[in-house]
Amino acid sequence: MTLSSSQDATLRLVQITDSHLGERPGTRLLNVDTDRSLGSVLALVRERQPRIDVLLATGDISDQGNAGAYRRFREATRALGSAQRWLPGNHDDLAIMRATLAGDACLQRTLLCGNWQIIMLDSTIAGAPGGRLAAGELEALRACLRNEPQRHALVCLHHHVVAVGCAWIDPQQIANAEEFWRELSVFPQVRAVLSGHVHQELDMLRGNVRVLTSPSTSVQFARGSDDFRVDALPPGYRWLDLHPDGRIDTGVERVQEHFQVDLTASGY
Repeated sequence: MTLSSSQDATLRLVQITDSHLGERPGTRLLNVDTDRSLGSVLALVRERQPRIDVLLATGDISDQGNAGAYRRFREATRALGSAQRWLPGNHDDLAIMRATLAGDACLQRTLLCGNWQIIMLDSTIAGAPGGRLAAGELEALRACLRNEPQRHALVCLHHHVVAVGCAWIDPQQIANAEEFWRELSVFPQVRAVLSGHVHQELDMLRGNVRVLTSPSTSVQFARGSDDFRVDALPPGYRWLDLHPDGRIDTGVERVQEHFQVDLTASGY
């Protein structure tokens, strides 16, 4: 799908990730009402982002793959008036997502906008917290990049593709990360890889490719932790400006509202 936009225009994207909405409104995750925390983040987005070209939801929209969670997320984000692309996380159920969205463009793999191609990859493994890109996903990635060699590319997936320095979650990055990076090395138009899952922000370079992860709209994971540990940092989102020459400006913004997360939790 192509989003009408001049090729000399800068695109404003917003990434929302790891909302973990329950089946019913008011469901709590580690004591955080995830509907309320998502609502607080979206209010900040509306305040700070008067124009959004694309909204990216990078997985774990639902905590247990519930249709009700997907319906509420769609309604909550509809007012932003932007094109949307979603992908599943390990807590999601892709079949239920598809049935709930009933043909909505949110689950399409690509979006062409301006001088950019946005590519959405499914990194989930059924029943497992960690990720892997199946052969079909890697082939789809190659096809997308071959078909649009003149456009800069942003590749999105749920699981992280580099270690973030947390011993307990780093084994959950995509198991074939080196294969993924070999695929990308053939296509110089790839500018960045954007993911969720780690509930914390990261901004680094691997070669010439920007690697970005982002805070959750629910609970945050503590940086540099050996065992599961959450952080008292508030929820947030990431904004990205994709410039027509391939440059990316980006930043993270967090809400001011305080959410009393259970800091003693040893898992979720």
